[in-house]
Amino acid sequence: MFNKGFKEIMFMKCIVTCFIALLFFGSVSAQNKNEAALKLKINRIIKKMTLEEKIAMLHGNALFSSAGVPRLGIPELTCDDGPLGVREEIKRFDWASANWTTDSATFLPNGSAIAATWNPIMANKYGVVIGEEANARKKNVMLAPAFNICRMPLCGRTYEYYSEDPYLNSQLAIQSVKGIQSQHVAACIKHFAANNQELDRDSVNTIVDERALQEIYFPAFKAAVQQGNAYTVMSAYNKLNGYWCSENGYLLNKVLKGDWGFKGVVMSDWAGTHHTVAAANNGLDIEMGSSGPYDQWYLAKPLLAAVKAGEVSVKTIDDKVGRILWLMYHTSMSTNHPKGAIATPEHTKAAYDIASESIVLLKNDKQLLPLKTSEIKRIAVIGDNAVRTFALGGYGAGVKAKQEVTALEGIKSRFGKTADIRFAQSYRASYLASKTAEQNGDYNEPDQDLINEAVALAKSSDVAILCIGSNREYESEAHDRKSLELPFGEQALVNAVSAVNPNTVIVVMAGAPFDLNEIKKSNHAIVWSWFNGSEAGNALADVLKGTINPSGKLPFTFPASLNDSPAFNLNTYPGDNLTAEYKEGILVGYRWYDTKNIVPLFPFGYGLSYTDFSISKLSTDKSSYKKDETIHAKFTIKNTGERSGAEVVQLYVNDPVCSVQRPEKELKAFKKVFLKAGEKKTIEMQVKVADLAFYDEAKKGWNTEAGEYVLELGNSSRNIILKTKITVK
Repeated sequence: MFNKGFKEIMFMKCIVTCFIALLFFGSVSAQNKNEAALKLKINRIIKKMTLEEKIAMLHGNALFSSAGVPRLGIPELTCDDGPLGVREEIKRFDWASANWTTDSATFLPNGSAIAATWNPIMANKYGVVIGEEANARKKNVMLAPAFNICRMPLCGRTYEYYSEDPYLNSQLAIQSVKGIQSQHVAACIKHFAANNQELDRDSVNTIVDERALQEIYFPAFKAAVQQGNAYTVMSAYNKLNGYWCSENGYLLNKVLKGDWGFKGVVMSDWAGTHHTVAAANNGLDIEMGSSGPYDQWYLAKPLLAAVKAGEVSVKTIDDKVGRILWLMYHTSMSTNHPKGAIATPEHTKAAYDIASESIVLLKNDKQLLPLKTSEIKRIAVIGDNAVRTFALGGYGAGVKAKQEVTALEGIKSRFGKTADIRFAQSYRASYLASKTAEQNGDYNEPDQDLINEAVALAKSSDVAILCIGSNREYESEAHDRKSLELPFGEQALVNAVSAVNPNTVIVVMAGAPFDLNEIKKSNHAIVWSWFNGSEAGNALADVLKGTINPSGKLPFTFPASLNDSPAFNLNTYPGDNLTAEYKEGILVGYRWYDTKNIVPLFPFGYGLSYTDFSISKLSTDKSSYKKDETIHAKFTIKNTGERSGAEVVQLYVNDPVCSVQRPEKELKAFKKVFLKAGEKKTIEMQVKVADLAFYDEAKKGWNTEAGEYVLELGNSSRNIILKTKITVK
């Protein structure tokens, strides 16, 4: 009887297993058939094309487009910036506005704000909005996301990039790409690779060892290609190990197209191409730039001549055209192509969701926050950033935002019914990215008259909300900041206002670290609010009021001193004779601070909440693992406070005994856990044993050494709460 029942169970299991296998392998088989059919279709089209028609597809024919082949029904390929949302329509052949009235878009939180959510769901939301709005504007390729590693805090594009950690970058990049491409719009991941400074970006030669490339600078790009299936990649302006990134055979042909199996298109950054034959033979597919005559560009008539001279093969040209057609069949020429929509209420809500999860509570002594509305009758809102918008400014991509709620507007909407709200500008943000240092003059000089007005207002108010930080002119593409110092005389303002009102909340709006040493020492409440998109003011006000419990975590380390940062400590920035040697190797960000035991101002992964959490009972499913297995780590987290909230639990790994130097710890998993007051959950994190490997330069491959590893669980790189050991056989 037992045997009969057992046989029946096993038979049913076999049926279920076979059914699942049929579904899986059937779908894989169908996908392979579709890809094979598409390849045949593309090859037939290429055979019908003249060499001149092929070459025309490999370079821009206008500022943001490259040519199609009208006689074969192949449309132009259209591109658009960018990381903050779909930019306004500009003229076909110059950067001036086209003066459309239908191109107002959603301004999305900046890259480091998205990273501060530590939530891949938010990255996906960002991507879906970008994709839908690109479709509404008939754009095929969005020049986003940008996620170069934040190697040093002064980089002008830190606000646009994600974080200092390759794993966090990877998880967010995958979902950003998937979100954009779910709308049949190509994500263009950028800037490949090692574009970590804006100073001399179009001439600097970055010297980076193979291990640092593989462990730090490549992983997010690799993940976006292999797991996100990114359709396009943009090459960086700089040289990498002696070769321009736009003609770097190791970078584009070996690693990207060879090792990672990238099927899509590599396009240059604008005017980032330097030669014809080297670029064509070493992996560049489309040359883009800002001005004509377009037929004189490197991949235009000079490329045609190079093919006829036998310097570049027709096979190489056909590969590039095939990649572009593959891209088109997944975007503009795809079936069931979405119509798209722009600046919808749903998009505004998505911008709000991202912004509200990104805000980081850095300090909250005396529980000044959330503000107790029943006790507050008069609020002073102080600072230029309270009324400034951030959708536009500086060099690089901006957004003609349909709406952008300022901090003052948000505070008025949330507190205006119960409190008298007054504003004082308090400083002049007199800095323009387009001006020289001499023209910008003493922009850091405090304006004492404005400070006096702010002090008078703060003195007569129950609470002062002081909005300081940076703006899109001061943090901008094409230049780096000179120091970590707060601009516009803001420190003098903070000191003066805080001296007369102990209930001063410091709100910093910026995309990269600043020197907050004095503020941290002297002020009770500090909130970091980024360049946070169309709903920035509402999200900020809801955090100040307590409607939203802050859950953002810092995506990069705030150094106590600029010289603590590895690039400055080792004197490798901006480089000598246009050569920047990355002497710190793999010790980037918290890897450097933790390994060298340098105490930061605020550590990577740090952020407070209005509630408290306890983390306990860390365990693994086994104590010993083979190299092809997966570690299943479990722990219990409980909200021990009185408010609903979210904690970002971070799992780091330490390899105490290794044949090469390893960082003190490396992030290998994280989870944002939402809990009601008193709620408890058991959470599992998975880490592949293979992901414990280091890149072995001698073997030219990844090496997971046998031995003991320590799993470290905490809520920042400097606050490890639990540890457990495992062994790898």
